[in-house]
Amino acid sequence: MQIIEVTGYAVRSAVITLRRRGTPMEFVVFPMLHIASPTFYKQVRLRLAACDLVVMEGIRGRSAAASTLTLAYRFAPRRSRNGLREQSDDLLLPAGVPVCHPDVTAAEAVADLKALPRSTYLLMLLAAPVMGLVFALRGPRAFLDEDLEVDDLPTTLRAELIADDPVARAMTDRRDLRLLDALDEIHARHHAEALRVAVVYGAGHVPAIVAGLRQRHGYRPRDAEWLTVCVPE
Repeated sequence: MQIIEVTGYAVRSAVITLRRRGTPMEFVVFPMLHIASPTFYKQVRLRLAACDLVVMEGIRGRSAAASTLTLAYRFAPRRSRNGLREQSDDLLLPAGVPVCHPDVTAAEAVADLKALPRSTYLLMLLAAPVMGLVFALRGPRAFLDEDLEVDDLPTTLRAELIADDPVARAMTDRRDLRLLDALDEIHARHHAEALRVAVVYGAGHVPAIVAGLRQRHGYRPRDAEWLTVCVPE
């Protein structure tokens, strides 16, 4: 199953509902891109309002290095003509739905990146603002130049390439484990209840979410709905 679809007409994200036999609780996974059209965030918000709990991505605390790395997607929304917005809790979270944030701290995230070779870490810091400028100038069409497509069940070769990529592992491994531990706890406490649990995380984390819920508890994708992230002009 594909999570993010990139074509010449649009970028779309597949909202995936996972269920398992014998228990009424379900997980609804929202693969997010951190810059998108306001319509996309509005559609996500409407669906979150129908959920009983939201498990939300969001690194806690502040760090100069973390702020530099996020410039890649914080520049683009500053050009209003792009029609893009940066993801924020105000755009996404409906009133009255409980939210938990099991993500890592900024210090933990930066520590994982600093464990990479120093040259790799410095290159990431230098590349982030450059990528942000490209997004700002190109607008939605920049999505068409990037390899954004993501699968939730990658091929053996793709899985091996991801596993061998130290940058990808530094950016996701600790965060994925922290998230799956939180989902374990939710499952243990509430699996006998008819709860709809939303998991709102970046698309790059979704393969680990889907695989983890399947391997640990037997949840499998049962439904999917495509939402349009943006339409390049």
